Amino acid sequence: MAEEYDMKTGQLVSRRWREKNTLGGTGKWQVEVGDPISPLLGPLESELIKESSSNPVFMRKDTLTSFQWRIRNLPYPKEVYSVTVEKEQRCCVIRTTNKKYYKKFPIPDLDRYQLPLDAAALSFTHTNNTLIITYQKPKEILTAEEELQKELKQIKAANSGDGDCKTQ
Repeated sequence: MAEEYDMKTGQLVSRRWREKNTLGGTGKWQVEVGDPISPLLGPLESELIKESSSNPVFMRKDTLTSFQWRIRNLPYPKEVYSVTVEKEQRCCVIRTTNKKYYKKFPIPDLDRYQLPLDAAALSFTHTNNTLIITYQKPKEILTAEEELQKELKQIKAANSGDGDCKTQ
């Protein structure tokens, strides 16, 4: 796992996981929080086939008190969307009444702490062709993040320039 934090606010910018592939080597990075990784195509491949820029883009961006997902390029009004919690499958579901968009997504942080999903903690808004889904963090996760922030304050940043290695 690799995490990036903002040095000024202490907020999580990105979290990526890398698992072993079937042959035991390192696999691709799986983005949990932050901007999704765009596949790097060669110069010839990028001319032949390209993903549409109007496709919906699903990404997670957390705040200090809530988990937040943003889906860009969804032009429908707020009344069209329905965001629900599936407790049996431990995921959230986004549906539209016009059957144009459907998405299931888990909340891995709740799975790691083995906490139940709460429908009352889920809310959503729609502005500027972006659907913003917010799930309020439970108290257990908030206290764990406070402890993590205390530990992070003791660690020096990777690019702070205060390295132990001096050149001659």
